[in-house]
Amino acid sequence: MEQKTRLGIIYGGKSSEHEVSLSTALAIMNAVDKTRYEIVPYYIQLDGTWVQGRSVVDQLSSVEQLRFSGSFDAQPNILRLRESIDIAFPVIHGPNGEDGTLQGLLEIVDVPYVGAGVLGSAMGMDKVAMKNVFGEMGIAQCRYLSFFRHDLLERIDSLISEIESTLGFPCFVKPANMGSSVGISKAKDRDGLKAAMEFAAQFDRKIIIEENVNGRELEIGVLGNEDLKTSVVGEIKSGNEFYDYEAKYKSQSTKLDIPAQIPSQVVEQIKKMAIAGFQALDISGLSRVDFFWDEEKDQVYLNEINTLPGFTPFSMYPMLFQEAGISYPELINELVDLGFKRYEERKQNRIAAEKLE
Repeated sequence: MEQKTRLGIIYGGKSSEHEVSLSTALAIMNAVDKTRYEIVPYYIQLDGTWVQGRSVVDQLSSVEQLRFSGSFDAQPNILRLRESIDIAFPVIHGPNGEDGTLQGLLEIVDVPYVGAGVLGSAMGMDKVAMKNVFGEMGIAQCRYLSFFRHDLLERIDSLISEIESTLGFPCFVKPANMGSSVGISKAKDRDGLKAAMEFAAQFDRKIIIEENVNGRELEIGVLGNEDLKTSVVGEIKSGNEFYDYEAKYKSQSTKLDIPAQIPSQVVEQIKKMAIAGFQALDISGLSRVDFFWDEEKDQVYLNEINTLPGFTPFSMYPMLFQEAGISYPELINELVDLGFKRYEERKQNRIAAEKLE
């Protein structure tokens, strides 16, 4: 009998997206082929403490079973993860999981893992660094400005004037390093802008302000390391004023149109830009790439790349690939295979300092 792959699902985390991560972990654990994988759960609590669960065999019915079922053993020795698992599947959304920190730890302890590496994860999380790279690559995007939290104390009035003259109103204010639209506000005037900046600064030391684009919100999935696949394009029709955290996870009025009803030439342009952005950030594994399409100007703007998108069967990324013919369990299998391939590719690098003879 072929030995099962020990798949370490790392979930939870010190993040505002802790609950989202639990839902993602629950979905993956229930969907994987139990004849192929032995699931080893690692739960990172809100205080940062790691606890290791026993192998998952039966169906889990709620996130509470992942958190308080009493099925956790003592705190694991993180530096010896390689002895317990063959590959890790990190599903911690946002900071301290999606931003390269966890990926760096896994590389230090020599554990293969699913998803983007350290650099791709870090730049995919930092919206300012991401947009700076896109700008260097000539990828169309909306105008933006950025500042740091200490600037609020030192020059908030001049900042507001600069934003008003450069981007105008309305504009969007976001923490640079935060996912799931946490901390985002739409500012419509100077007073609203000041409040939005102060609110965003509660979540990150770096803040980004983006101009408002009157466009349809479109998304596409990218899958692969070097040979990349793209999904169909989907459209988000938010019932809220913009696609914030509530619209993503709580609102019943948000609709997903898959595939999006858009011209074929727009689909092709989005596919090309998604691959260009994916490669520009040196991402591997998976990403959901978000766009705006201004119909009146027929202009496509790359908004951002999410290196660990929502990953339940009802999240946009898996649904986009489901429509493209790749089921949720098949998607998990392919991502695990890609993680192993990237690990083996990285092992080809020389670490010795000998000179070429």
